Amino acid sequence: MKEIKIPTVGESITEVTLLKWTKNNGDYVERDEVIAELESEKATFEVNAEQAGVLFFSINEGDTLKVGDVMATIDEKAKKSKNDKVDVQIKSKEIESKQVVNDVKASPVAAAIIAEQKMDSTKLTPSGYQGKILKEDVLSALTHPGRKSGIELFSRKEKAERMSNLRKTISRRLVEAKNTTAMLTTFNEVNMQPVMGIRKKYKDKFNEIHGVGLGFMSFFTKACCFALQEWPSINAYLDGDNIILHEYCDISIAVSTPRGLTVPVIRNAESLSMVAIEKTVLALAGKAKENKLTMEELTGGTFTITNGGVFGSLLSTPIINSPQSAILGMHKIEERPIAINGQVVVKPMMYLALSYDHRIIDGRESVGFLVRVKELLENPEQLLLGKDPMKSLLEV
Repeated sequence: MKEIKIPTVGESITEVTLLKWTKNNGDYVERDEVIAELESEKATFEVNAEQAGVLFFSINEGDTLKVGDVMATIDEKAKKSKNDKVDVQIKSKEIESKQVVNDVKASPVAAAIIAEQKMDSTKLTPSGYQGKILKEDVLSALTHPGRKSGIELFSRKEKAERMSNLRKTISRRLVEAKNTTAMLTTFNEVNMQPVMGIRKKYKDKFNEIHGVGLGFMSFFTKACCFALQEWPSINAYLDGDNIILHEYCDISIAVSTPRGLTVPVIRNAESLSMVAIEKTVLALAGKAKENKLTMEELTGGTFTITNGGVFGSLLSTPIINSPQSAILGMHKIEERPIAINGQVVVKPMMYLALSYDHRIIDGRESVGFLVRVKELLENPEQLLLGKDPMKSLLEV
């Protein structure tokens, strides 16, 4: 028997959580085939079969394991069956279930009922671990149509749910940031009409040529990179009695996933084009949602941008992503009346929030940075050179 042990995934990581088995107990697996997904406090990773054979395990999805623990065994002497007999009726029901359930996770019984009743699985509320639809969820929806599944009428029940390693890490880091920094937040607002006008005019051509959408993140990332180079303390962090200044901009972008918030990093964003930024954002967001981000992609950012506007947030005070010294919060774009040249006009406005560590960033720097970001977004032609093109031409 070949033992499959929990691998070492980092110097400070001692335990992981089993997210899911990708193979069933008793399945024959090939060498290097993925058998499970694990989650550490910083990232998720796959476990491969070290030998071909029949897989056996006794631990369950959601269990917490120590590094070095045996998670499974493989019987190397077992031979792959040449005549796998499968009940035709069950197989057809399984195929039908997959067609109906699509990408939604469901237990076999739940999937069969969904297929038989031709139910829309996207309208069911899963109550199982990691968002799995259980039989009870389906039966509840059938018994009480129109009511959220999984909830009993006048129920007083409570349910304890173990925190994932990722959620524990998020909790610890946020508390550390609040307790160890002199955090303050300053606000401004930006007229998004110029950026929205550019996106409307060029988004189809941009997508046709580059194969990626033209989003807001590339505009904000470019604007922040120019502003960070003008206000370097915003792009720094405190190390004992030293302030570490960065001559590059590694921009962390907050991405929400079903497991919690992850913050992958765009390396050397100051050197990237709008196209490269959009492609990087798309790739990182996709990997985050599929739990495929590596440790390298999650560490080392110098400044963070988070967008609560995608959830409808109008205004918030984001918490610093330690050990960084500042974070920019984007919010919902909302039409509001503003005064321009003595006239009241309606414009698509967005509130911006900059939370910063007052120990190394003064009010003048924080406000100056945010005003510069506002100026660049309201005059997006400046994003090409970081200044007014006419001033560059005249060298003034």
